[in-house]
Amino acid sequence: MASQEYKLESIKATRIAPDDIDTTFRSSSIDLVSGTLGGKILAFSDEWFAEAQNLITPTPPIRQPGKMVYTGAWYDGWETRRHNTAPFDWVILRLGVASGTVEGIEVDTAFFNGNHAPHISVEGVYNLNDDEVVSWKGERGGWETILGIEECGPSQRFGWKLDVPTTKKYTHVRLNMYPDGGIARFRLFGHAVPVFPDDKEAILDLASAQNGGVAISCSDQHFGTKDNLLLPGRGKDMGDGWETARSRGKDHVDWTIIRLGAPTRVQNLLVDTAYFRGNYPQQVKLEAIQWEGSGEPGVDAEGWKALVAPSKCKADFEHEFDSLLQDAVTTHVKLVIIPDGGVKRVRVYGKRA
Repeated sequence: MASQEYKLESIKATRIAPDDIDTTFRSSSIDLVSGTLGGKILAFSDEWFAEAQNLITPTPPIRQPGKMVYTGAWYDGWETRRHNTAPFDWVILRLGVASGTVEGIEVDTAFFNGNHAPHISVEGVYNLNDDEVVSWKGERGGWETILGIEECGPSQRFGWKLDVPTTKKYTHVRLNMYPDGGIARFRLFGHAVPVFPDDKEAILDLASAQNGGVAISCSDQHFGTKDNLLLPGRGKDMGDGWETARSRGKDHVDWTIIRLGAPTRVQNLLVDTAYFRGNYPQQVKLEAIQWEGSGEPGVDAEGWKALVAPSKCKADFEHEFDSLLQDAVTTHVKLVIIPDGGVKRVRVYGKRA
């Protein structure tokens, strides 16, 4: 293994099997560096063969055998030159949220075989000055270890769950690979630490992932994941929303449960079917609960109350609703689509309780 210019702390972490990565992290946390959330590549040591920007693409890597570009074979990931003379190659990322705490990490070397990164590490810092962070490049700077040096292999997803999630919050992370090579995707799983205004009467979207909202469970996500519901903006096409499989049974409904970023008195809601034109739900309804039990509420938990009555949907449209529970405290919202289909975004506007 390559030596390094400074020693990283030893961080206890448990290796997660590839098939368990999504179930381990995506029901309780979000990908803090996702490009669709607003994560951004600020700097890198090298990207000769493939761009660092690919690391934060939300969709899985793809392969195009035989496709060649000026630098050589095309790869859907980040790949640096051979024979790196520095201890490691690096890429600096700014989180897509104001700051966040970290629970786990995924590094996917899909389709990199013989040119994959042999080892990686991850460091973080809380710093509101992008220029200062970038100026550290591959040096010590103010970086703190999030994950020590870990071994990777060819063409596989690698996950690590921190035995003790960070209590410190970070604005930036640096992914290091020793000594060079290729990585297809990088995920940083954790929790947003939003900056709320002092005024508790301020109306905020408390379902937004940037404000701490998390989609914790759903009935189905065959074509598009539940996490997309909480992203900023209206997206770019049908692929970055939540879409379920076609149902065939009578009285079928699909649903997803969202944990709000703070207990909320919900005032208004918005359900957006942007780009869903032949596959939007016939109707939607929303329910609310103030959950005080252990864990998270299930779909049939006692205490769900009507927040928005069943309402007819339109294609490619922002549906706005008034809350039926404007004075009640809500911790979780359940979106129900009747009978199935696709929804792009959900907004839950309210005052922090």
